[in-house]
Amino acid sequence: MIVLKTAQEKLLSALQSVSGIVERRHTLPILANVLLRKNGGEIEFTTSDLEIQVRTRDSFDGDAASFSTTVGARKLIDILRSLPADQVVTLSANQNKLTLQGGKSRFTLQTMPSDDFPLVQEAADFGPAFKVPQATLKNLINQVHFAMAVHDIRYYLNGILFVAEGKTLTLVATDGHRLALAYATLETEIPKQEVILPRKTVLELQRLLKDDKANEDSTIELRFAGNQAKFSFSGMEFVTKLVEGKFPDYNRVIPKNHKNHITLGRAPLLSSLQRAAILTSEKFKGVRVNIEPGTLRIASSNAEQEEAKEEIEIDYGGDTIEIGFNVTYLMDALSNMSAEMIKLELQDTNSSVLITVPEQAGFKYVVMPMRI
Repeated sequence: MIVLKTAQEKLLSALQSVSGIVERRHTLPILANVLLRKNGGEIEFTTSDLEIQVRTRDSFDGDAASFSTTVGARKLIDILRSLPADQVVTLSANQNKLTLQGGKSRFTLQTMPSDDFPLVQEAADFGPAFKVPQATLKNLINQVHFAMAVHDIRYYLNGILFVAEGKTLTLVATDGHRLALAYATLETEIPKQEVILPRKTVLELQRLLKDDKANEDSTIELRFAGNQAKFSFSGMEFVTKLVEGKFPDYNRVIPKNHKNHITLGRAPLLSSLQRAAILTSEKFKGVRVNIEPGTLRIASSNAEQEEAKEEIEIDYGGDTIEIGFNVTYLMDALSNMSAEMIKLELQDTNSSVLITVPEQAGFKYVVMPMRI
């Protein structure tokens, strides 16, 4: 039977939207497959890694009968990518094989039974749904994602904390050395809900969310349960397990009432840090920052006794402070911003620095100092 007939780009787009979570190597071979479920002219594409499940559906030409199977997701995508974008492709099923035909090219692929595909059991106790523009959520994730921990033994740090309360959605990420926080205002008021989304989920959402602010339809609906989150957007359904555990009290980490303030250009500071970072060693990414009235100096050195020195003129009349930082932590924050000006708030050599954006109240970034 003919499962579907369509332009290469339409089928490729549907498969790419669900295939980001598919692992190349997995203990269960079927998890390398995409589940195809045909119901009349509509086909549903589903992928899973047992913790995240992504689903999308679209209408295609083809036989009207119902049909379901699973086939290797990456292979199918690689084949489609190799064909011209405007070519009409046909996917047909015969016994336990799928045949993809485009022009004079023909590929026969092995399938596995759809009944063997392990679907994620959806929670029964989802809280109230709320919507935000996709562009808003993507922007919030972009502002904090780099501060997530990677493979930390404190597993609750390997993700982003989502806090929805009243009319505010706050995202927080920390790896214990730095913390990033961003919030946005919601249109509707919702009861307090707190969840930790796993790192893989965050990166996949970041890939899939659209930042098209002009499009009225580009909202995302969020629903949280005790151990699951569900997102609906752009014709897609995204279900993920949550990270269990207690996220640190981020309000205690954010410094208040630091007496020394500097407002300076983001790009010049980032360029100076990038140059100074060249002469830091692989293992030790430390730079010394000296702040005194009128001048900010950055210095780095390495085991070969090489040195870099940078100087920026600043409008500052506060205390003289010498403080060390992991240069990567500063560069991560600055390169994930688009603001022209940033504000540094400092207390002394041993206190963390607070970085904010003057024209953007909803962003805070905290970096712990390091001994140099």
